[in-house]
Amino acid sequence: MGRPKLAAARAKAAPLPNQTFVAIDFETADYGSDSACAVGLVRVEGGKIVRKRHHFIRPPRPDFKFTYIHGISWEDVRGKPTFSELWPDIEQDLRGADFLAAHNSRFDEGVLKACCAAAGLEAPATPFVCTVRLARETWQLYPTKLPDVCRFLGLSLNHHEALSDAEACARIVILSQKR
Repeated sequence: MGRPKLAAARAKAAPLPNQTFVAIDFETADYGSDSACAVGLVRVEGGKIVRKRHHFIRPPRPDFKFTYIHGISWEDVRGKPTFSELWPDIEQDLRGADFLAAHNSRFDEGVLKACCAAAGLEAPATPFVCTVRLARETWQLYPTKLPDVCRFLGLSLNHHEALSDAEACARIVILSQKR
């Protein structure tokens, strides 16, 4: 009895073809979820990528812990806008989206909410679709780290570059809808 309910819940959560969505990927400077230092946004309408944007973000603290992962340092972002200064541009890209897509969406959703909270902004209520779960459910893939999924699907990736990661997520969703 539990399995049919689970299958029905998964079917409801699966993205539908031709929905408008935005794939989003954040890179963070430190362990704080409010420390976004870059964001990639890829908007998809009618199954086609219609806009790609990348922004560097000046995080609230100049202490970078993850430069070794993404290559971004305080020197790269110290003169860039803060999250709250960038919000009008980000919000414009998110407007009208049926869902947001991210690989390991809990992380990116947490960063978005934390950055909005720190800036005194209301976070969007748009639901997230996790491309880790999508890859597991669509292609039964394990492991499902972004490079693994991209290799399986033949997608190019410059991992931990926010725009490249976001575009890969967008393409994963698009390909999952063609199955």
